[in-house]
Amino acid sequence: MATALGVRLVRKVSSTRLFARIAPHVVPALDRGVHRVTRGRVLLSARMLPGVILTSTGARTGRPRRTPLACMPEGDGGSWILAGSNFGRPGHPAWTHNLLAHPQASVSWKGRDVPVTARLLTGEERAAAWQALLAFWPPYAVYQARVEREIRLFRLTRG
Repeated sequence: MATALGVRLVRKVSSTRLFARIAPHVVPALDRGVHRVTRGRVLLSARMLPGVILTSTGARTGRPRRTPLACMPEGDGGSWILAGSNFGRPGHPAWTHNLLAHPQASVSWKGRDVPVTARLLTGEERAAAWQALLAFWPPYAVYQARVEREIRLFRLTRG
């Protein structure tokens, strides 16, 4: 488990523009490789922040797409909030387009594949989830401040 000092350091580093430039190319590749080698038991980025491997259907291709993502588990692990922050870079990440086109997906959570349904959050529901997300991982505020678009939030529920 992460130490308090380690978490503070990761929060600081993950808020930098350099991290936003490098992380999208390095973190997902490392996560996918380690996840595959450990048969779903280990997700490196989850050492600091909970994470899932989202398997969605490509919006244009219709093919399965696997994406390692940070998440905020809700309650007893029956639902998760995902933020399409794209590390504070312009443009929505591809996985958000996939979920809008095909909300039926699955997540690998703690070594198990769980079928989920994704729902884009809007209005008051989004505002409440955003506040919870900022309390959970404050760097999301830095990501939002860097971009003009509203970061998409999805709630994934089992089933």
